[in-house]
Amino acid sequence: QVQLVESGGGLVQAGGSLRLSCAASENIPNINAMGWYRQALGKQRELVAVITRDDRTNYADSVKDRFTISRDNAKNSVYLQMNSLKPDDTAVYTCKAGIITTTGYVYDSWGQGTQVTVSS
Repeated sequence: QVQLVESGGGLVQAGGSLRLSCAASENIPNINAMGWYRQALGKQRELVAVITRDDRTNYADSVKDRFTISRDNAKNSVYLQMNSLKPDDTAVYTCKAGIITTTGYVYDSWGQGTQVTVSS
């Protein structure tokens, strides 16, 4: 299965910005929706943002107007620009991609996650 690798996490002060990147380990001819999820300590994983193949986007209410998801199909990559970060944004961020194989098999591929910590 295709592997996804995230980068760009780290420690930032409240009000700061980070840009997360997620790239597939190989060239994928057909990727469906791609998204970012996060899981804070002691909480359930939640959807942060998703982007479809035709660039339609959807965001969690808590990040609207602060985060922007984008994708580069030529690079098999998805990005998350996070601005005006808050301590409540602290979590492990994980990307997901809907993979469609040449035989028509569809499955979700997940990255291993990258830590984002926002200090107050």
